[in-house]
Amino acid sequence: MTPCEHKVQYYETDGMGIVHHSNYIRWFEEARVGLLEQLGFGYDRIEAEGFSSPVLEVTCQYKTMARFGDTVRIYAEVVEYNGVRLALHYEVRDAQSDALRCRGESRHCFMGRDGRPVSLRRSWPALDRALAAQLPAE
Repeated sequence: MTPCEHKVQYYETDGMGIVHHSNYIRWFEEARVGLLEQLGFGYDRIEAEGFSSPVLEVTCQYKTMARFGDTVRIYAEVVEYNGVRLALHYEVRDAQSDALRCRGESRHCFMGRDGRPVSLRRSWPALDRALAAQLPAE
């Protein structure tokens, strides 16, 4: 999958001139939405079909600092998926030097309009197949 590119904005930095840690989590979400779009299931389509995919958990390990004006690439890959729950791994790298800025993971579930978890295998087989196809080969 093509990584998501993001140019660091001034408002994303803190008093020390580096990107505030909370922004990396936002970038993970940009990459997750971008991955779904590349699979043909943009979040607008997911919501129109009556589904949502809330965050259950997110972790991030910060390695090096990004600063205003830098461009980063956010790589997202599916690492776990069982029809109801989805886990993605992320790496944020500097677009110029390829230096690792951070890595992390997020976990999500799929819910229907009623706010209850759903199995995509039964509820939306096409999205289920698209996500299952992203799992790493064993």
